[in-house]
Amino acid sequence: MHAPEDDEIDLLALLATLWRGKWVILAVTILALTAGGYYAYRVAVPIYTTTAVLTLDPRKQQATLDSALSSLMPGLSGDKPTINTEVEVMRSRGLIEKLAKKLNLTEDPEFNGYLRPENPYDPKKIIKKFLGIETPAFKPSKQRILDATVDAILKDLQVSNKRDTYVFNITVSTTDARKSALIANTLADLYILNQLDVKFQETKRAAAWLSEKVAELKANLERSVKKIRDFNAQSELVSPGGLAVLQSQFKGTRERIAADKEKLKRLGARMRSLEKALASSDPDIMAKTANDPNLDRMLTRLKAGELDRQTFDSAFKTLLKRVQDEYTRKKARIQALKDSIATLSAQIERQSTDLIKLQQLQQEAAANQNIYDYFLKRLKEMSIQQGTQTADSRVLSRAVVPLGASKPKKSLILALSGLLGLFAGAGIVLTREMLQNGFRTSEELEAGTGYSVLGQIPRMPTRRRLDALNYLIQKPTSAAAEAVRNLRTSILLSNVDKPPKVIMITSSMPGEGKTTISLALSQNMAGLGKKVLLVEGDIRRRTFSEYFKIEGTQGLLSVISGEAELEDILYRDEKLGFDVLVGEKSMTNAADIFSSERFRKFIEDMREAYDYVVIDTPPVLVVPDARVIAQNSDAVLYAVRWDSTPKAQVTQGLKMFETVRCPVTGLILSSVDARSMKKYGGYYGYYAKGYYDN
Repeated sequence: MHAPEDDEIDLLALLATLWRGKWVILAVTILALTAGGYYAYRVAVPIYTTTAVLTLDPRKQQATLDSALSSLMPGLSGDKPTINTEVEVMRSRGLIEKLAKKLNLTEDPEFNGYLRPENPYDPKKIIKKFLGIETPAFKPSKQRILDATVDAILKDLQVSNKRDTYVFNITVSTTDARKSALIANTLADLYILNQLDVKFQETKRAAAWLSEKVAELKANLERSVKKIRDFNAQSELVSPGGLAVLQSQFKGTRERIAADKEKLKRLGARMRSLEKALASSDPDIMAKTANDPNLDRMLTRLKAGELDRQTFDSAFKTLLKRVQDEYTRKKARIQALKDSIATLSAQIERQSTDLIKLQQLQQEAAANQNIYDYFLKRLKEMSIQQGTQTADSRVLSRAVVPLGASKPKKSLILALSGLLGLFAGAGIVLTREMLQNGFRTSEELEAGTGYSVLGQIPRMPTRRRLDALNYLIQKPTSAAAEAVRNLRTSILLSNVDKPPKVIMITSSMPGEGKTTISLALSQNMAGLGKKVLLVEGDIRRRTFSEYFKIEGTQGLLSVISGEAELEDILYRDEKLGFDVLVGEKSMTNAADIFSSERFRKFIEDMREAYDYVVIDTPPVLVVPDARVIAQNSDAVLYAVRWDSTPKAQVTQGLKMFETVRCPVTGLILSSVDARSMKKYGGYYGYYAKGYYDN
């Protein structure tokens, strides 16, 4: 048979397991629904939730002031960090403290845990009382009470921002509907008032700063004006026009000096040529050099004899003297002009420096005047704005008193309870299935051991072992009797060529039904008209006394040892139809007895005397007797109690037979619960009620 791999999940088998445990799952589900309903309708405290909605008016910094002063009164920009910041502001402890004080929430037991009555079932108090530990009385301070109240309010308060909007939701959940609405609306109002207060304080701070700045600028302006006044008083009166006149004079003087120098140069040349002509004493040269009309006329008269030479020379010398005097005057004038231009240059340099300094002082004073006027104007505007500030947020919709409780969600609790019950029930069923360590079907037993299952014996409706045998006798057409017949048929056909005659039955541990099977099999074989002997091979416990009223103490050992004859100690009952050889207490080890040659000879004799010999042996995992008896048996039957015998015990017992080279002929699934086995798709007896008389 094919066995599924360990890492495979058989979904059909899983569903079948859950279906078999449907009543457990149903019971657990009903229990969970009952508990959930009791909690939802009787235990849970109703919670009322309401929401106040605010919106942020996003705008950049106010335009009242220029960029240089805009940081004094910032507005809200509306970007993501700003929105997240406003959410935290609404949840800030400072704002919540104002809320708690305004609504006197420190006197509300819902938020002030110190006002609630002590829980008599508090595990800590119970343990301390049990240990005799006394807890001193604790009286919290007002601040501690306020802090605890704020913590409780924050647990019941949620502030959120709607995605991709400037809208905020203030959600409050309390045990009172009106209280929830009051807290949400009050917090919204306090938040808006807080914005106004912050703006007012910022405006007040800005106005104070501007007042100080205006006073400082006014002092700077006054100092600048005083510097100009003092400078004008200490220096010559200068102006750009006067400096331009001086510069014009300086230029004119330089031009005159240049012209006089040119004239002086010509006068010097004339003077030197006249002196040279005078030295030559030639009247013609002198007249030509002088180039004077008067000398030319005097030269004509000198040549005509009308004028003497002395007069001509005197006139020439007079002309030379006049040129020399003019040369001297021109030279002196040039020197005077040079002295004048030096004076003008010094005066121009001094007044240029004074003018530059004056212009600097005037520019500084003008700048101070402009700044002073600018800040003075802003101070007046700020004074006007102090009473006209508006909040950056406004209330879109106030929180309303909820008509119904938001918690507990009874339908959800019931649904979750039902699901939890289903899962818990399924978990219990699957866990129980995983912990199950027995065999429930013949297919499972064959797959787990590798041996064939020869029969499935159902559980009989009896209390005592003797009643089970009487049941088979009284109801030969019952399902149990038919199961024994099937077992008998399977045994006899297990070896068609040489049907087994000596059949032993064993099990892993006591209480697995092997003795009942031995009795039932013997009774069934006797019903075929065969001569059958049932031997009690479990001489340590000797349980046959519970089935038969046997007198005397002799039994199997007496027959083996030759102390008694078999015919003298056999138990016969006409109702049973087979002979019974009971066990006998012995001081010798049972395994040694069954290993002896006398026991082997006894079995050979029984083969000849009876058609079938059935031996009820002790459990194989308890004592070695069964493995020893198996050496003289034709068929070894191994009983496995349905859904009870651990798989490991069955596997270990079968291996013990294999170690002595006496493999088990087949397995018997005993004490089968027909009704329960139906869930696992096994035991045909449940489906054949019309064929059996139970």
